[in-house]
Amino acid sequence: MARDDVVLVGVDGSAPALHALDWAAAAAAQRGWQLHLVCAYSLPSFTAASLDGGYAALDDSAIQEGARAVLDEAVARVAHHGLAVTAKVHTGDAAGVLVELSREARLVVVGTRGRGGFAERLLGTVSSALPAHAHCPTVVVPLRDGEGRALPDDAEIPPVRVPRRIVVGVDGSPQAEHALRAAIGEAEAWDAELTAVAGVPLGTRAGVLAWLPAAVDHEQVLRDMQEGLDVVVDQALTDHPDLVVKRHALDGSGAELLTEFSTATDLVVLGSRGRGGFAGLLLGSTSQAVLHHAACPVMVVTKNCDGV
Repeated sequence: MARDDVVLVGVDGSAPALHALDWAAAAAAQRGWQLHLVCAYSLPSFTAASLDGGYAALDDSAIQEGARAVLDEAVARVAHHGLAVTAKVHTGDAAGVLVELSREARLVVVGTRGRGGFAERLLGTVSSALPAHAHCPTVVVPLRDGEGRALPDDAEIPPVRVPRRIVVGVDGSPQAEHALRAAIGEAEAWDAELTAVAGVPLGTRAGVLAWLPAAVDHEQVLRDMQEGLDVVVDQALTDHPDLVVKRHALDGSGAELLTEFSTATDLVVLGSRGRGGFAGLLLGSTSQAVLHHAACPVMVVTKNCDGV
C-alpha cells in the first residue's frame, strides 16, 4: 500500500497533546516528512431538554471555532521547524478519525498523561484504542519530565528527548518481528543506538511460572533464548549491514523489562496483535502495561501496520 511521507498527530490544546506535537514535529523534521495536524470532536445529537419535552440541537459553530483555534496554535508552535504542515478539523470520534487517516500516513503520534493509578489504567480512549487499530506505527508520548516523573497538566511542557537510545522487545512472534523492523528504521532515521531485548520469566520470584519443573536449567533457557534472539536480529539486519544492534536475553517478563529500560532510553518499540473489534480495543497485556508505565515514548506496531 502506497503511503504519504506524513506524520499524523492528534491535537486538542492540552499539555499532553502539545508535548506529543513537539515529538511529532521533531520526527517529521528528522526525516524530511510532512506534518498533518488533526483536531477531532464528537457532536452529541442533543444537549438539553427543552420546555416542550423535545431536545435542543447543539449549534457546533462555537466548537468548530475552538477547534480551529487549537489548530492555529499548534501550527504556530511548530513553525520554527520549517516543515510542510497541513491541519484540519474533523467531526467524529478522535480515535476513529485517526485510525482512518493512519491508512495513508507513515506514523501517527498522540499524547497521554500516563500518571498511573486506576483512573489512568486505560490511558484514555485515543491513546489506548488507536495503537490497537492504526494502520501505521503509533507513538504514544507521555507527559513526563526528563527523569520520567509524571507532570500535572498545567506544568511547563518539557523539551523533547530526541531518540538516541532505542529499545525493542523481541519474543519470536510475527508481531515482534514487525516491531524489530520498525525499530531498525527508527534507529537509522535518528542515528540512534538500538538494543533488542528478550524476556525469560523463569526466575525464582514467587508466582512466576511456578508450574515449571525444578529440573529446568534456567541458564540453559537463557542461552537458548539468546541464540534465538541473535538469529532473529541477524535476519532482520540482512539489508542493514552497517547497523549494530545490541542483544540481551534477560530474566523477567517483557513488560517488566521494557518498562525498566524506558527509564534509561528515549524510545521503546514493541509489537501487539491489534486484533480489531471489541477485543482489540485493549492491546495485549505487555503493550498495555508498557504504555501505562513507560517513562519515555512508546511505539506500538501491530499486524495492521502493513508495509512496515
